Amino acid sequence: MTGNKKNVDLQFEPHVVPREAMPTAGDHVDFAEIASGTLASGRAAIARYARLAPASAGVYRMIGADGDVLYVGKAKNIKKRVLAYVRPNAYDSRVARMVAATHTLEFVSTRSETEALLLEANLIKRLRPRFNVLLRDDKSFPYILITREHRAPQILKHRGARTHVGDYFGPFASVWAVNRTITALERAFLLRSCSDSVYDARTRPCLLHQIKRCAAPCTGEISNDDYAVLVEEARVFLSGRSQAVKQQLAANMEKAAQALDFERAAIYRDRLAALAAIQTQQGINPRGVEEADVFAIHQAGGFNCIEIFFFRTGQNWGNRAFFPKADRSLGPEEVLGSFLAQFYDDKPCPRLLLLSENIPDRDLLTRALSQKSSHKIEISTPRRGEKHALVAHAHANAREALGRRLAETASQEKLLAALAATFGLETVPRRIEVFDNSHIQGSNAVGAMIVAGPDGLQKGQYRKFNIGKSAHAPGDDYAMMREMLMRRFNRLLKEAPAAAALALGQDESRCADGAGAVEAGEADADDDDGNEVEQAWPNLVIVDGGAGQFTAAREILRALGLAQIPVIAIAKGPDR
Repeated sequence: MTGNKKNVDLQFEPHVVPREAMPTAGDHVDFAEIASGTLASGRAAIARYARLAPASAGVYRMIGADGDVLYVGKAKNIKKRVLAYVRPNAYDSRVARMVAATHTLEFVSTRSETEALLLEANLIKRLRPRFNVLLRDDKSFPYILITREHRAPQILKHRGARTHVGDYFGPFASVWAVNRTITALERAFLLRSCSDSVYDARTRPCLLHQIKRCAAPCTGEISNDDYAVLVEEARVFLSGRSQAVKQQLAANMEKAAQALDFERAAIYRDRLAALAAIQTQQGINPRGVEEADVFAIHQAGGFNCIEIFFFRTGQNWGNRAFFPKADRSLGPEEVLGSFLAQFYDDKPCPRLLLLSENIPDRDLLTRALSQKSSHKIEISTPRRGEKHALVAHAHANAREALGRRLAETASQEKLLAALAATFGLETVPRRIEVFDNSHIQGSNAVGAMIVAGPDGLQKGQYRKFNIGKSAHAPGDDYAMMREMLMRRFNRLLKEAPAAAALALGQDESRCADGAGAVEAGEADADDDDGNEVEQAWPNLVIVDGGAGQFTAAREILRALGLAQIPVIAIAKGPDR
């Protein structure tokens, strides 16, 4: 995807039912029943709010007694959709648990159903409701950026918000793929990759010019006009017109050779070789697919894997596997459909999406993505030909990636069980937090926390603590450990107080579900369908240090009323 277009701004009309509109005594609603969190009480609460729901397109949010959003849904007619939860239909276990936990509802009207779909995806990513399909590992993809703000444009790797003026090409599946491609592009088009400050300070050509990876416009080795030609050739190549660029370079090489300018002809020869290297390194390059994203989903053991292949300019720019969190009762087409709406919430969409499943609301998603992208989007589920082969290849990768993930998870579960047995823990830890601190001869004190669980190290949960000087003497490791743990668990007590009961071994079923048990015989209150609730509190704390650090950690937890959280200290040396 090229260009620097911003997403279409959507204007929504709020139609929010205020908290003050809770059922009153005049509504003849049993407050004790609502507080109990039964299926009947959930229906009663939904019925009360359904009378205030707008009969138009929009988004509704089902909220539990603790204020957490349980589910975000869209509808062409919010009132009809919400009333469907009140009817005495045969719920599956997931919907029954969701209805029973519902305490209040909120609504937002939109101008159309397509806008409702886009808003739903945005809210799901931001609020992470436990009953929706959740996109995990949603890291931004790297792009190649050719800037336009400087007289000598720069080529560089870019990730995140598009704050620079220029042309963005991508996405690439990994930083490694971007770095490799940029290196090849430097050889082919001799574009600079140095920062503007380095460029302005140069007085002689750098090493990249010596190894023929930069034309050195900084020192006038090439004129601005000639450098602009190189930049335009790079833009044309990355925009998909690679054959035209190669033909022009070949013609220039032939012309230089006929003029006996063999040195210049060799430069064109090397650039052609670099372009060939870019295209041969991209793996499978389909002939009939210029720009597309290929999605395939595989389900096994209650888990999901969605494999994505990115094709741009007729080249394979890599693939990535995602493991979205979803209820076991949801089929592959439902999981994939919800995943797509969230995936393109903050990413540009190509003109063609190839899917392994015929998703529900495909036409609606097509209109929504076309409206957001300002160009026509096609969503296809091919059954034959080259496009079907691409989807089949992606599905095979999804199956293999999920197999590896399940094997790693099983191995991790064994390690955690062995850890619990070794230290005599009452339960197998689901979240382990490890703390350490460091300083430079008493200055620049900093603490760090890493997190591990059944899926291994959770890098997105890592935290760094800048430790002040006033509270302790420089280099006091024990005081640094106390400050770090105090800040960490004080924040947890404020942000996740309900989960503290779980950490202290209290009523786990109520803490995990957030709204009590469902009526017997209707649905199980525990989430046995593979939807493990995000756990904020650790089951085990590990500190790096000896008896002093261990004592400091125990003192802090005891002072905060969290003495039942087990602590392990690991000391250095042969007797550790």
